[in-house]
Amino acid sequence: MALKWRLRQVMAEQGIWSGAELGRLMEQKAGYKLSAPSISALLTDEPRQVKTQTMDALCTALNCTPSDLWHHTPSVIETGTSEQEKLETQQAVNDIPRRILPPI
Repeated sequence: MALKWRLRQVMAEQGIWSGAELGRLMEQKAGYKLSAPSISALLTDEPRQVKTQTMDALCTALNCTPSDLWHHTPSVIETGTSEQEKLETQQAVNDIPRRILPPI
């Protein structure tokens, strides 16, 4: 998988060792109450989805950013193109002037 959930590592780096402590911090710092089963789910499994309010509360409580909580490793897909085709494509792309902003 290209994304890895790092909540436990971020908590450990800050000396937070329990879900209850995380829940208290979220409520104190962000005013967001999350149930114990929901916190447990975030700690034991990688979430399929995270509400923006929950992500905001986690980042506020842990003084971090969403990119601290997720680690992205790009997926590599073999296209099967030859080195000559890659070179031709690169040359064609490089001959086109780049725009900084889209046209109006």
